[in-house]
Amino acid sequence: MNYIDIIDRLRLPFRKEKELFSSLYAIMGFYPHDIHYYKQALMHKSVSRRNEKGRPVNNERLEFLGDAILDAVVGHIVYDHFEGKREGFLTNTRSKLVSRETLGKLANEMGLTRLIVSAGQSQSHNSYMAGNAFEALVGAIYLDQGYDACMRFMQKRILKQLINIDKVAYKEVNFKSKLIEWTQKNRVRMEFRMLKQDKEKETGSPTFCFQVVIEGVEGECGEGFSKKEAQQLAAKNTLKRLRREPQYIDAVFAAKTNRTKMEEEPSMAVPDTEQHPDDFIIKASSSNPESPESPESPDIPEYPENHPTSDEFDLSDITAVAKEKTREEIIAEAEAAAYTDD
Repeated sequence: MNYIDIIDRLRLPFRKEKELFSSLYAIMGFYPHDIHYYKQALMHKSVSRRNEKGRPVNNERLEFLGDAILDAVVGHIVYDHFEGKREGFLTNTRSKLVSRETLGKLANEMGLTRLIVSAGQSQSHNSYMAGNAFEALVGAIYLDQGYDACMRFMQKRILKQLINIDKVAYKEVNFKSKLIEWTQKNRVRMEFRMLKQDKEKETGSPTFCFQVVIEGVEGECGEGFSKKEAQQLAAKNTLKRLRREPQYIDAVFAAKTNRTKMEEEPSMAVPDTEQHPDDFIIKASSSNPESPESPESPDIPEYPENHPTSDEFDLSDITAVAKEKTREEIIAEAEAAAYTDD
């Protein structure tokens, strides 16, 4: 190795660090004080190394911190921008601005994605990688230059140049429909269970709290000033849990397996004739004029083919005496049992 090769190898780390400084300036609008925070923010867990204490070094801890800082910063911005708006509107707007999908698109648009160091994983392989890196970047900014720097970054570089906050706020994201679609595709039963209905002490406005229940497994809850708002928040939180907790999905499908095994066995159970107006159940029906996409339509579950629902009379209850009675008598008894008030 000659003298020139040695000099080039010595210059390479400095050249790469200079390039990183320039790239971060283009993204953030200012230069880092401590570049090590930002290097860690861009280090995916697939390439994490261990420090002198044996602990893994990657961007997961900075992602956790950045997530909390983003909630505070964006909440503050939304609060100031939409003066007089109620809590539900502010919460929904903030959720859309800090969603993983939004952050992922921002990371791609800003050029942050190409700076992520990973073990050959593409963006399509891990749809969260870009959004996680954005949160980790905010955590790095906070540790490096403080809360005010995070606020300036979000106001001047993000909301002023890349996002129209008003368009985001009034764009409807129907988390309830997304959850219904997921349950129908996977043929699992889901309902929105109302836990409580109350009134706000100061204004007297009604408040509602709903919980998602999938195959009898309790999901997340949501509170709001309307049933729709509460269900939307419960659905959003449950979708987030389904994405982040594999064990939750395992519990749902284990419950589905147990339920379908039981349905294969003969059952003489009497159908329930009680009406449950607060049950929002899902059922795929092309003939239903009010589809699940409609915010005011009831949610009806998708049952397996030939499975008796609570509003149908199970003819198996009268098959034991079918040989002794005429067809007309059987139908008459079935109708009488189906429409009785007792």
